[in-house]
Formats: sequence, C-alpha cells, structure tokens
Amino acid sequence: MSIKPLIILPDPILRQVSKPVERVDDQLRKFAGDMLDTMYDAPGIGLAAIQVGEPLRMLVIDLAKEGEEPAPHVFINPEILESSDERSVYEEGCLSIPDYYAEVERPASVRVRYLDRDGKAQEIAADGLMATCLQHEIDHLNGVLFIDHISKLKRDMVMKKFKKLAKDKPPTRMVG
Repeated sequence: MSIKPLIILPDPILRQVSKPVERVDDQLRKFAGDMLDTMYDAPGIGLAAIQVGEPLRMLVIDLAKEGEEPAPHVFINPEILESSDERSVYEEGCLSIPDYYAEVERPASVRVRYLDRDGKAQEIAADGLMATCLQHEIDHLNGVLFIDHISKLKRDMVMKKFKKLAKDKPPTRMVG
C-alpha cells in the first residue's frame, strides 16, 4: 500500500462531484488500502477518494482510538437513505483543511446503503461520531466541505486564509 498526496483547500478538485464506482475489483481494493494508509498517516478518522484526487464515490473511516485495534470501514457508492430529525453538534476538522476546526450541526443518526470491499450491498444505521463522519465524507463526494455548514463570515475567513497560503507556496500537493 502507499500514501497518497492530500488535496488541500482551495484546490477546486475538492468541489467536484464524484462519479459512482462502476466495478469493485482488486485495483479498487488496493486503492481503498492506499486511502486507509493515507488516512492513518495524516492522521485522520475519515477520507473521501476526492481528497486524494480521485473523483470516485468511495470513502474510508476508522474510529478506533489510539491504542485500539484498527477497525477500518470501506464505503463504496454510499447513499444516505434516512436522516434523523434529532440534531447533534460535533467539532469537525478535515484533512483537506489542515488545522481548522469548527462546530457543525448535523442529523444525529443516519441510515446509509453502500457496497463493501467485496462489492456486496450493505446498510448501516449510524449515530454519534460514525453518523457525523459518514455525513462529512459523503458531503465530500458531493463537492461539499464542512465549512459550507458554518457561517458565511467564518467560511470566508477560512477561504481567504487558505487562498493566501496557496499563493505563498509553490503549487505542490501536501502529503500527510
């Protein structure tokens, strides 16, 4: 497996809508492994394929805490079927928006249909951090960032900061 370079704001790739995965095969499974390696290296708890420059509807999540056995999940073509009316607030961050965190309100629970690594249809009912993480990563697949869920003033400040950082640096992709 290998670590992929992360796409960092304000790269317009992050606003692309990802395409459905057509076929689950060994190449896709290897890519899922690369995504997990990249996420662990960053370190993070979730990563969408678009964050490493692949506009595919695929994401990986591992909510295991440090010292716990890894518990990787691969979600291919995930789709939110239901969202609860109850809301919850989590402080979110993003590997593509390093060192910026903000409280985001989302549905407290979701039911998601997806394909697993073997291409088998699955459903998961998620709440708590898993529900938040799934919604955050599925947003990425739709070209939506967590900063789109905060006030316009805060979002504009973040965009300005990252555009300035990008202008001050040569156009390279950041790793980890």
